[in-house]
Amino acid sequence: MSYRILAINPGSTSTKIAVYEDETPVFTTSIQHSPDELKPFHNASEQLAWRLELVLKALEDNNIAVKSLDAVVGRGGLIHPVESGTYEVNEYLRRDLTHAQRQHASNLGGLIAHEIAVKAGVKAYIADPVTVDEYMPYARISGLPELPRISTLHALNQKAIARRYAKEIGEDYDKLNLIVCHMGGGSSVGAHRKGKIIDATNGFNGMGPFTPERAGTLPPGQLIDLCYSGKYTHDEMVKKMVGQGGLVAHLGTSSVPEILDRIDHGDLHAMLILRAMCYTTAKAIGEMAIALKGHVDAILLTGGVAHSKRLTDFIADHVNFIAPIYVYPGENELESLAMNALAVLTGERQAKVYESEPDNVDPAQINDTSKPSKLREILSQNIKLNYATKRSLTAIRRYLRSLPAKSSRKRHASDD
Repeated sequence: MSYRILAINPGSTSTKIAVYEDETPVFTTSIQHSPDELKPFHNASEQLAWRLELVLKALEDNNIAVKSLDAVVGRGGLIHPVESGTYEVNEYLRRDLTHAQRQHASNLGGLIAHEIAVKAGVKAYIADPVTVDEYMPYARISGLPELPRISTLHALNQKAIARRYAKEIGEDYDKLNLIVCHMGGGSSVGAHRKGKIIDATNGFNGMGPFTPERAGTLPPGQLIDLCYSGKYTHDEMVKKMVGQGGLVAHLGTSSVPEILDRIDHGDLHAMLILRAMCYTTAKAIGEMAIALKGHVDAILLTGGVAHSKRLTDFIADHVNFIAPIYVYPGENELESLAMNALAVLTGERQAKVYESEPDNVDPAQINDTSKPSKLREILSQNIKLNYATKRSLTAIRRYLRSLPAKSSRKRHASDD
């Protein structure tokens, strides 16, 4: 039996859709939205009915009957943190997409999918939203309790590329340790340990490499001074971080091909900035190797920027000592959405249920046993394991034990 799936990926200036027959795309289009068309809307949520009609018209114009669909899947939005997976759109998910923590076109993916699924008499899904959070407990902690590290990354493409690599080598994704680096207008680098993204750089507006449009990690003291300099409003500072940062701030464009052309015509400043961006990306890959304790099966480079062999070669030159490197250019988000829905339809994976409230992960409340907490359960279990495991030597002691006696004596002498 074959399945027909509609995948929907709303972006800031377009709505991309595709219809798949199992793994084969039979119709793909990108509906462009001009500034004049978007001008009447104050935010993304107001665009729901308008974008829905555009999608329905595109299907009708291409003789795709809504009733012929077996499932509809939309890009996940900025909902509360969830585990990776494919989620059936329920009332709680629709509520959180409608009243999302931030306005973004991706919030419309599940909502449009729901409306079309109702017409088709089938189920609607989202898959691997940007708020996927599978962090190790201590990966969420920063130096200020008011500023926890938040998991916001290109989970959809990262997971899809990781599974694709695993399939190509005949291995299970949940048996591999991978570093996946998505490089687009925004970037995110994730440490995938046995099927879970245990740590990552913030792909939206936090710490990580700078990108074509985003500022990434900045010197905190200088950033505070800039915020209070009186030169910029709050909104202007947000735009400097996301949209007007990175390559745009330095070179006035986010187009990597344009910058490469400038370099070919002797622009040394462009070369310096582009190499710096790649260098910060390579450093982020190194950080994720630490999260995996150096046990890395492969490094996967993906996203639109990965189309440039000059850039991927520069990054590879800095990190190929960690693990073999494989390049998967592009994003393939529509395909990833469709394949997640197909896995549910075929029974390969089970759809997950979106809960009304997120798990309590506030570190300050971890000792309050009156509130359920997966974080408390994880840490408590780790404590039991640590006590139960008898270790004759800690890591540092093993290291010192491995040193030659002569060098050890020299070290102690110099310490005096």
